[in-house]
Amino acid sequence: MNITQAESRIMDALWTRQPLTVDEIMAEVAEAQGWGEATVKTLINRLLKRKAIRSDRIDGRARYAPIIQRADYVQAESQSLLNRLFDGQLTPLVAHFAQHRALSTDEIKQLKTLIEGLEHDG
Repeated sequence: MNITQAESRIMDALWTRQPLTVDEIMAEVAEAQGWGEATVKTLINRLLKRKAIRSDRIDGRARYAPIIQRADYVQAESQSLLNRLFDGQLTPLVAHFAQHRALSTDEIKQLKTLIEGLEHDG
């Protein structure tokens, strides 16, 4: 599922706390983003059309909740990035980041621990 960066702000609010009304979504994201109500409603409608969120009537008000789980979205986006930029291979991705930004001692330690865990599980 292709969710834009702007739409992901709405999704983040819903993944954190749900269900939310338009006013509650506005309070969560609009001020920080400089968005008006029309922008938030447009983003909500796009997400509804893509079936990323659902609308339920509760106490006479529309409240929105995610249909897509955050973990599923992150997995799909991560795989899409790997496929697009690194031919689906994880090693070139890690090498790219290691070569283009300094890894902290803690990050290196975490990577080693991850690899050791994978070696023991595999």
